[in-house]
Amino acid sequence: MARVELAPEVRDDFERILDHLLQHDPGHASSRISEIVQAIDVLATNPLIGRPTRGGKRELVIGHRSRCYIALYRYVAALDVAFVLAIGGQREAGYRRE
Repeated sequence: MARVELAPEVRDDFERILDHLLQHDPGHASSRISEIVQAIDVLATNPLIGRPTRGGKRELVIGHRSRCYIALYRYVAALDVAFVLAIGGQREAGYRRE
């Protein structure tokens, strides 16, 4: 089972997502955050599930349609660790894909 580690910047991503949800969909904010966390937890058992992207990174698509988020991560097989680097809305302008 792989270890999943979140970069310190991911805390800011969660805060930004929560602020947005509380503004636009307060009744579902808690459940949406839970969905994101549960999806990230899947990386422990299936670290290569995300679609490959540049620089050896991968993107985990979470949810669908207007409820879609992307977790950018890098899986290091030698360490058996999935490093989550960023989380953002699929349509979010500030989402870091580098």
